[in-house]
Amino acid sequence: LEGIEGKRGWPRIKPPFPALKGLFGRPTIINNVETLAAVPSIIERGAKWYNELGVESSIGGPPSYGTKLMGVSGHVARPGCYELELGIPLRTLVEEFCGGIRNGKKFKAAIPGGVSMGILGTDQYDATMDFDIGRKCNVLGLGTAGPTVFDEDTDMVAVARNISRFFKHESCGQCTPCREGSGWLYQLMTRIEQGDAKTKDLDLAMEVACSMGSMPGTTICGLADGNNWAMRTIMEKFKDEFTARVSRSFVPVTISMSELATS
Repeated sequence: LEGIEGKRGWPRIKPPFPALKGLFGRPTIINNVETLAAVPSIIERGAKWYNELGVESSIGGPPSYGTKLMGVSGHVARPGCYELELGIPLRTLVEEFCGGIRNGKKFKAAIPGGVSMGILGTDQYDATMDFDIGRKCNVLGLGTAGPTVFDEDTDMVAVARNISRFFKHESCGQCTPCREGSGWLYQLMTRIEQGDAKTKDLDLAMEVACSMGSMPGTTICGLADGNNWAMRTIMEKFKDEFTARVSRSFVPVTISMSELATS
C-alpha cells in the first residue's frame, strides 16, 4: 500500500487495519493471490468438496483443509510450483513430484516456506506440509509452503550467513531490535563462516537471535521474529557444523551460495 501511494515501502503501524483505513485512507481488502486462485474451484465444486481435501490436525490444532501452491526450489531435480493437498510429507513432495534430490545426493535440510519459518533438520524429512509443522518440528510454521531443499554437501554455516545477510538487507530500520539485531547477526555469521570466530561468538549469536524473538510488540512487523527463528533453528539443528567452524576443524564444501541461488 505504501508503494502504491508513492511512499517508501515501510510496514505500517496497526491499528488501524487496512479493512478500516487502507489505500489512500479508504477501506481496503488485501487478498493473497493464492487465495484468489482457489476461489473458482470452490465456487464450481462447493466448500464441502474443498474441505474434504487436506488433513485434520493430529495435535488438536486447526485443520489443514484444501490445497497449497508449493513452490519448491533448491537441490531438487525438478524445481517448480505444485498444487497439492495440505498434509503431504516433504519426502513425498521431493521424491515423487520433484524427482528427488539432484545428482543422487541425500537430503540434509529444508526451509518449509520462507526463511522466517526456520529450518527443518536432516531427521525431519518426513515432516508433513500442514499447519501442525510448527509445533511438531520446532519451526515458526508452514509459511508459504514453498520449501527450499538442501542436499548433503551444503555448508549450513554459509547458508546461515546468507540468511543473515537477507534479513540485514530487508530490515527497514524503523525498529531498534530488528535494525541492530540483524546487523549484529550478519557480522557474527560472517566472522564464523570465515573461521575468525571464537566459541563465545556462537553464544553471542544465539543470545542476539533469542533476544530479537523474546520482545513481542516491540517491532512494527514480524521480520525480527522471523530472523530469530531462522538463525536459532539453524544453529540448534546444525550445531556440530558451527562448532567445527569455530574450532577450525571443518572441511569446506564445494557448493557455493551463488550456485544454490540459481538452482
